[in-house]
Amino acid sequence: MTTNPPRIRTPRPVAGEHGPRESQAPRPSETGDAVSHGAGAAARISLGRVFKAESANYFLLLGTTLFLVVFGLVMVLSSSSVDSYLENAGFFGGILRQGVFALVGIPLMLVVSRFPLKFWQRIAWPALIGSCFLQCLVIFTPLGIEVAGNTNWLSIGGVQFQPSELIKMALVIWLGMILSLKRDRLDDWRHVLIPVFGVGGGAVMLVMIGGDLGTVMIMAGILFGALFFAGVKLRMLALPLVIGGVGALVVALSSSNRLTRIMSFLGTGCDEISGTISAACWQPLHGTWALANGGVFGVGLGNSKAKWSWLPAADNDYIFAIIGEELGLIGAIVVLCMFILLAFAFIRVMRSTGNLQVRVSTATVMVWVIGQALVNIGVVLGVFPVLGVPLPLISAGGTALLSTLIAIGIVLSFTRGSRPGVDSGQRADTGAAAR
Repeated sequence: MTTNPPRIRTPRPVAGEHGPRESQAPRPSETGDAVSHGAGAAARISLGRVFKAESANYFLLLGTTLFLVVFGLVMVLSSSSVDSYLENAGFFGGILRQGVFALVGIPLMLVVSRFPLKFWQRIAWPALIGSCFLQCLVIFTPLGIEVAGNTNWLSIGGVQFQPSELIKMALVIWLGMILSLKRDRLDDWRHVLIPVFGVGGGAVMLVMIGGDLGTVMIMAGILFGALFFAGVKLRMLALPLVIGGVGALVVALSSSNRLTRIMSFLGTGCDEISGTISAACWQPLHGTWALANGGVFGVGLGNSKAKWSWLPAADNDYIFAIIGEELGLIGAIVVLCMFILLAFAFIRVMRSTGNLQVRVSTATVMVWVIGQALVNIGVVLGVFPVLGVPLPLISAGGTALLSTLIAIGIVLSFTRGSRPGVDSGQRADTGAAAR
């Protein structure tokens, strides 16, 4: 019986020991596909990091803001078309100007939202000093321009803007920084009232000299709002509040223009039945008639009658009257609900952080935007006399839109990197205190 000798198998080379097998060698096309796939994945990862939001508060605040901006562009187009045509700018002159500021402001808001908390701490003092310097140019140099009795505009190189809006943004940053530094001494009035009303109040006085009482009231609300949400005791705010109220009354009565507005608010010269309507009563009355003409469902978008040179500032201070006329009570309620939602987003950001600077700065932006919206709507409804403040994010006005978007971008920057119970700003604040 014969046996066959065992077959000796030659071991094949294993990849990595003596080099890769020929069948496993990558072809040029496969290498290119792998490289392109890797590059595509890296690009997707990079874009994902850019647009990644750290919390739902970011989306809530951003989405509400974008809705109001888009809604405002639609209403500016409708309310400004007639006046733009009469100014030889065409029917789309107003919306083109406002659209340019929106196209600049929205990306700028997103860029600002990427800045860390330390950046706002460093820029607080330079921003406040620089904005006050520009306001000094308004009131102490020929560069200041008077509009409707208020010297609040600065013209440099043919470009007109309001430095008071820059002061608002600077106060948002500065108040958050200074009160966070004083967080252990908030019970001592010398460490709270002196810097806030000494420095911040001085900035407000610069705007007061220009005569813009409406803006001064909003800025005063920013100061008191910062102190309230910082946890300062109410009894410390009582005396400054009384002094500020008396000062505002004296300033209001010292100007014939403002006094005329107050008298028209009280009904003097507004007898529409006899046909004797003064110039100061013209705007409030036609704003009320526009709201009444809208009813519940409105006359339809673009069908306003008041915008045909009957209602002054139809695309600015009285745009809410056009909203009520064209979209009716339903449209007006939608606008109110969106500002309530915006306030809810600010409150969520404040509740989600343990950092005092973040809380105070967010509160000041909320007081600014929501307070100004309520004042504007109150003026249109006849609750307040005419103060000349626009409806935030909706009214026409480039400087106001840009400043509001940047302020909201500051709050958006606070929502990035935050986690429940672990706040990045709080960690930075704790580290600075330890040092």
